[in-house]
Amino acid sequence: MTDPAAPPVIDLNADLGEGFGRWQLTDDDALLSVVTSANVACGFHAGDPSTMRRVCDRAAEHGVVIGAQVSYRDLAGFGRRAMEVPPDELADEITYQIGALEVFARAAGARVGYVKPHGALYNRCVHDEEQATAVIAGIRAAGDALPVLGLPGSQLHRAARDARLPVVTEAFADRAYTARGTLVPRREPGAVIHDGDEVVKRALGMARDRTVTTIDGEQHTITARSLCLHGDTPGAAVLARRVRAELTAAGVHIRSFAPGGAGDAV
Repeated sequence: MTDPAAPPVIDLNADLGEGFGRWQLTDDDALLSVVTSANVACGFHAGDPSTMRRVCDRAAEHGVVIGAQVSYRDLAGFGRRAMEVPPDELADEITYQIGALEVFARAAGARVGYVKPHGALYNRCVHDEEQATAVIAGIRAAGDALPVLGLPGSQLHRAARDARLPVVTEAFADRAYTARGTLVPRREPGAVIHDGDEVVKRALGMARDRTVTTIDGEQHTITARSLCLHGDTPGAAVLARRVRAELTAAGVHIRSFAPGGAGDAV
């Protein structure tokens, strides 16, 4: 049981390796100096072998935990398009992605420490029991009992618990929330928060006070062990560094949820 008097502890995660060939979206090196967990694209929505190897090498150097960011097979749509994939096929594709990243993680002297779905698959697994169960089946087939990073109360976490996999709850400081505690879809106005001051304010509220203001202006209780800092927006690395500094100044301990990860000394 968590001691309510203990200082708050939060992990900072970011989506990394989101490039392909000559195209590069995220400033991986800069973000790896800030975060404690790296959600590495495994080639289905972004990422290629050389990018995966490079990010794993850099993550290991920084003591950042490597996570497999699995997705629908959708390079053209960056994994953000709705897709209908049979459960057995989806499970195999999840296993395949984790296995590919594990090879590069081991070569860097590390291991894959957790799994997080990306984009449309992440959102689908909030409410779709069948797809969520398929993702968990794919994780189980990959071997180790890997923690599953996702939205509190999601079908993904329900399926993970049923399969006896550890769950890690996360929150998004730069995304708008509904009154139900789910993310406002990106296609709707105000879904993504671009104002840096507001992002910092929300990060502090989530980590220290365990609350977030919904898009309707109501206060919603949120329990998160990890805070996602999106890396695919302009100035993302600068904002991530600012969020970390403000959290630390407020007495929040920055520490990975996975064993052997980076902590306050990073």
